[in-house]
Amino acid sequence: MATTGSRVDPFMAFRFQVRLDDLPVGGFSDCGGLTVETEFLDYPEGGVNDHLQRFPGRSRQQNLVLKRGIADRDLWDWHDDLVHGVVRFRSGTVLVHDPSGTRTEMQFEFRRALPVKWTGPDLSAGNGAVAVESVELAHHGLERRT
Repeated sequence: MATTGSRVDPFMAFRFQVRLDDLPVGGFSDCGGLTVETEFLDYPEGGVNDHLQRFPGRSRQQNLVLKRGIADRDLWDWHDDLVHGVVRFRSGTVLVHDPSGTRTEMQFEFRRALPVKWTGPDLSAGNGAVAVESVELAHHGLERRT
């Protein structure tokens, strides 16, 4: 008798949560920039003409981009403080949950983030869309915990 294998479905991208240190948990509609890229250095070794030696160099992370419907001033105030010389680093977590929302499937932690860009809503009297703000965070490292 054949045994059935266990099915492993990919994680769904719609059930996630973003936490930032002392700010209230944000109901973000989008989270982008979970990217780490390692540059490689090419070295043309003498006498080896069929390829270049390649060595890993520094790794860099992209800025995180968070979008949400405007509900309060917290993100604006954080960026505005930075504009006026008040530097307040915040660390945070991006949690990806299972479809039921009860179990964390993936957890990314970022450290010492600063808001480098705040974008306000596109306003139009001709539609009933939600006013959405975006904040871009530069950070000092991204780690996957689970």
